[in-house]
Amino acid sequence: MTVEIHDGTRWQPVCSLDDLQPGRGVAVLLPPADTQVALFVDRSGALYAVDNRDPFSGAHVLSRGLLGSREGRPTLASPMYKQTFDLTDGRCLDEDTAPDGTPAVLRRWPVRAAATDPGKPRNSRSPLNPQNPRNSRKEERA
Repeated sequence: MTVEIHDGTRWQPVCSLDDLQPGRGVAVLLPPADTQVALFVDRSGALYAVDNRDPFSGAHVLSRGLLGSREGRPTLASPMYKQTFDLTDGRCLDEDTAPDGTPAVLRRWPVRAAATDPGKPRNSRSPLNPQNPRNSRKEERA
């Protein structure tokens, strides 16, 4: 299965579903503007895609956040200042506004798992593809 994110125009393949580990996020770049998106799969197999930029710190770190739940709703806790965001609507559950006065809401991206065409090469922009020149992440192995 291929994970695809809708960029507002079309579905963009970003990685294989097998590349994702439940509870751990990855940052992906959506062309053509190289927009950073934090992509997650939870333990039930649900996919989530939100902006990778933390509106409180300004850092692109949300892919390193922690998945959880609050009152039965899936959440993402920022690794910076620990604000928690509802993954169903993107809003911050701790504060209404970011330090710059804008609403504390993450953009949510439509995401799906689609059948992989066996005749197509794997997307070279995959976050875990070692041949991706933009991939500076080194796999951590114990």
